[in-house]
Amino acid sequence: MGAMEIGIDNFVAAAIDPVTGEAGSAAEQMQRVLAQIVQADRSGVHTFGIGEHHREEFLDSAPVTILAAAAALTERIRLRSAVTVLSADDPVRVFESYATLDLISQGRAELVVGRGSFTEAFPLFGLDLADYDLLFEEKLDLLLRIRDDAHPHWSGRHRAPLTGQGVFPRPHQERLPIWLGVGGTPSSFVRAGVLGLPLMVAIIGGAPSRFRPLVDLYREAGRRAGHPASQLQVGVHCIGFVGDTDQQAADAFYPGYAKMFTEIGAERGFAPVTRAGYDAQRGEGGPFLIGSAETVAAGIRRVSDDLGGVSRVTLQMTNGLVPHEAIMRSIDLLGTKVVPLVHDAEGENA
Repeated sequence: MGAMEIGIDNFVAAAIDPVTGEAGSAAEQMQRVLAQIVQADRSGVHTFGIGEHHREEFLDSAPVTILAAAAALTERIRLRSAVTVLSADDPVRVFESYATLDLISQGRAELVVGRGSFTEAFPLFGLDLADYDLLFEEKLDLLLRIRDDAHPHWSGRHRAPLTGQGVFPRPHQERLPIWLGVGGTPSSFVRAGVLGLPLMVAIIGGAPSRFRPLVDLYREAGRRAGHPASQLQVGVHCIGFVGDTDQQAADAFYPGYAKMFTEIGAERGFAPVTRAGYDAQRGEGGPFLIGSAETVAAGIRRVSDDLGGVSRVTLQMTNGLVPHEAIMRSIDLLGTKVVPLVHDAEGENA
């Protein structure tokens, strides 16, 4: 496994005025997001992902469009979906879109596919939530088939069959990278291992060490399926933010985090977010990587150790109340300070 990659995930939360509580301009927020991707590219961040939500408080319902705009403005950074909600999309269109992105970016596109943690896309696109698992399984099979064959033969229950029709364009890369995004379902970890797909584990609550048995399950399933260990990459998506000091980072990120997760939690029957709970989760052994560059780098190394070595860590470091200037500073610190600290530590332990 090479040097660990450090990245950012962005859900393009609609900007909220902290004084009035009113939403700001969506067009201006989109320009800020593009500026943040450019900043990440210049600062040495390895990868940037855009999420997919179909809710009023997010602007990322068409992530590949945002990534394509970013591709024309950047040079090195790898551009990917944070999670493509494959169950609610057509694999042919997904592949065509990201293959086109790969051409625009000259080989920097990637996909993270999953079922998503929200269900709004199902009624929006006329899908039955009862088919949640089958839709994903079937569409993932087709997507992988298309990646390997420009003229696939395939049939399933939820889409018209393909009988050799061409799926174009083909990507710039010989093989478009496809990661499987998972939460905490053991069968999802096993599926990724059996298919030999790199794994992106979303850890937004609970100690990362609790996921070690599931990661081990993935690696064992991959080994039994005959995939080399080098192919079984593990990535981690978590909440994070970098500041000049631990306290400054924690204070800057908390208001927007509390607002977002209290509102989402209310829909799911969870208790409101508290500052004490937030501080506990950014403490030693917790899932939040929030603090100074030194604190975040140490946290990334700890997460990797807890999970037996990971190849990528991505931070979801934006919410509607963090000022753009603070995000830009955080991105710069991530690329210029955190990345070297993590790589230096890897060199010392090699």
